[in-house]
Amino acid sequence: MENESFYLTLPQSTVEVYLPDGRVIRGERGKDVQKFLRVLPEWDNPPIVGAIINDELRELTFPITIDARVTPVTMADTDGTRIYRRSLTFLLEAAFEELYPDYMLTIDHSVSSGGFFCQIVGNGKISEIDLPRLETRMREMVQQDIAFTREQVPLTEAIQYFKDHGNEDKVRLLKYRQKDTLVLYRLGVHRDYHHGYMVPSTGFLRWFAISPFGDGFVLQFPRKHSPKELLPMPAYPKLLNTFHRYGKWLNRLGIESLGALNDAIHSGRIREIILVSEALHEQQIAEIAESIVNHANQIRIVLIAGPSSSGKTTFSKRLSIQLLAQGILPFPVEIDNYFVDREKTPKDKNGEYDYEALGALNTRLFSEHLQKLIAGEEVQMPKYNFKTGLSEPGEIARLQDGQVIILEGIHGLNPQLLPSIRQDQTYRVYVSCLTQLNLDLHNRISTTDTRLLRRIVRDATERGYSAQQTIQRWDSVRRGEKLHIFPYQENADDMFNSALAYELSALKPLAEPLLRQVPFGVPEYIEAKRLLTFLDWFLPVDSSLIPDNSLLREFIGGSILHDFKLWEKSEQGYLNY
Repeated sequence: MENESFYLTLPQSTVEVYLPDGRVIRGERGKDVQKFLRVLPEWDNPPIVGAIINDELRELTFPITIDARVTPVTMADTDGTRIYRRSLTFLLEAAFEELYPDYMLTIDHSVSSGGFFCQIVGNGKISEIDLPRLETRMREMVQQDIAFTREQVPLTEAIQYFKDHGNEDKVRLLKYRQKDTLVLYRLGVHRDYHHGYMVPSTGFLRWFAISPFGDGFVLQFPRKHSPKELLPMPAYPKLLNTFHRYGKWLNRLGIESLGALNDAIHSGRIREIILVSEALHEQQIAEIAESIVNHANQIRIVLIAGPSSSGKTTFSKRLSIQLLAQGILPFPVEIDNYFVDREKTPKDKNGEYDYEALGALNTRLFSEHLQKLIAGEEVQMPKYNFKTGLSEPGEIARLQDGQVIILEGIHGLNPQLLPSIRQDQTYRVYVSCLTQLNLDLHNRISTTDTRLLRRIVRDATERGYSAQQTIQRWDSVRRGEKLHIFPYQENADDMFNSALAYELSALKPLAEPLLRQVPFGVPEYIEAKRLLTFLDWFLPVDSSLIPDNSLLREFIGGSILHDFKLWEKSEQGYLNY
């Protein structure tokens, strides 16, 4: 019998949007998704700046032509913060070009309190720029609610546009683009490409400030945990100096942007770039070791801290080798062995054990043992059993004369870790991947993206994790860094920049196959797709060219330092070098 419930018909004039919480919005077919989402009472709390439509990240201008599953993306979400910051940067570019057409602006690096450090490049000076006037013009443009126009143009047209405007950094980058088209955004007469989506119009960009800082200024924006609030901007002279030092080195090498690096790879100069990059690392490590040696009569403990995938393990080993070469005997102590019993471990807001909290460590016993070791006494060290969650008796240790204790851990810069140890007895080193190599003057490369790609490759090689699993854990890792590491980075006596100019080109052929395995439809797919699009800008580098003691080998495998150890048992049964 024919089923009369099914029949051909004409499309209805309306479509339905299904939200994750079960609510349904009906509206006119073909209208932008923002028109659907504006009916929500939470439209502006926190502000919605994008949407995930049928498992794909989209702009709010994306038309809804069929019934769709839609998840709002807000400024409290990672993708939402990217959309907002990218759009705010574009607004800054447009206002700056209007007011100062003879100057060149560069977006350099992020500021932990929420912001981008910006500079004037070329012959211009920051003193010649009226920052209050610039901010006022940006706010006027926000009030005018000017639309961001998205247009896909032939690549040749885009290249010619940037040639005409003197943007040689963009021209160099685009000549290696594989696609024959490029998406440009327009705001008034200003045009540029950006690595990712934008808000529909300037009216969305209500929260920002411009603050003078050093030889530049900071474009401040909200953090995702407080999307309508600007946080106070702390001073960070040591970190800023580290960024500047690396930027100057890149300029001397002639690879101040990714286009220049691609030129070096294309012309066969990558061996030189690798060798000089590695030499810079060795120089930095030798300088840190020399500082320790110069104060060897005081310094007894070297503390090393930094965010995930910064290369702390390889740095610790290479620093130890440099110290050995200069006559100092390092003695490593594993902070993880000082975990309290699992039942005493603090819990996070989800009721899970928080091993990253300082309270997860027996700081009293830790400090007591270090004091005894410094005094030359014998110590029965603990050994934490991760299977049972109990602290057990470990090895017996005693330092030789002139030995220095090496500690690596996330709390290394926190003054509460060793409150009873005199500050002049410690030397604190902050290790992080502080890249200054950007796509071009306006499109920065996130240091976080570099670390995530390092971790994806390492987790697959050493731990058997898929890229999806690594991406899934990344937000939790980042929360721990913001809580336990970044607030203390200026406590460091020295900073080691673990970034390598060529590393994303070397990670590209290793990371891409892993990212392509993330299946469509899972939450991590959007991030995997974003990273794959990002890596498209890079020419690949063969990992066989990378030295076997390179810090990058910690993540791609093949490090000669993998099994390097600093201690062994003495004839008396003590742990010693």
